[in-house]
Amino acid sequence: MGISKMGGVLAPARSLRVLALAAVFSLGACAPMVVSAPVDFTPIAASKPGELHDLKLLTPARLALPTGYSRDLAANSRWRAVGHIPQGTVYRPVDSVFSIEGRQVHEAYLVIDRNAALQGFYLPGESRYSPLDKPVQLSTGELQ
Repeated sequence: MGISKMGGVLAPARSLRVLALAAVFSLGACAPMVVSAPVDFTPIAASKPGELHDLKLLTPARLALPTGYSRDLAANSRWRAVGHIPQGTVYRPVDSVFSIEGRQVHEAYLVIDRNAALQGFYLPGESRYSPLDKPVQLSTGELQ
C-alpha cells in the first residue's frame, strides 16, 4: 500500500506505526502512582532490642492498595519492629521482601497502630509514608 500522505490521510502502514507508538507511550500512564508523603522515622535503638517484639500474622490478609493493585500477607509471616512514625510502629518482613505497586514498585514495611490495624506502609528507600484508603485489622501474635 502507499507510503505517502495523500489528501491529509496517512497511508495504512504509517497509521499503524503512529498508533503503536501512542499505545506504548500511554501504557506508562495507566497505573496510578503510589501516593506518599515525607515522614519522620525514629529507629528503635539497637541497644533496646527488647523494647518491641516481632509480630507473627496469625491469619492471611488481602490488601487492596489505593493504586488498584492488591497484596497478600501470608499467615505465619514474621515482621520485626524497626521504628516508629506518627501513624504507628514500623515492621519490616523477616526473611522476605515486601513491596507495593503502582506506576513503580516500592519496597514497603508495614505501619501498624496500637490496635493491630494496618494503617499503611513506610517506604524505606524514600523515607516516606503511603497510607491505605481504609485501615485493615490484622490478627497478630507476639514472638519473643
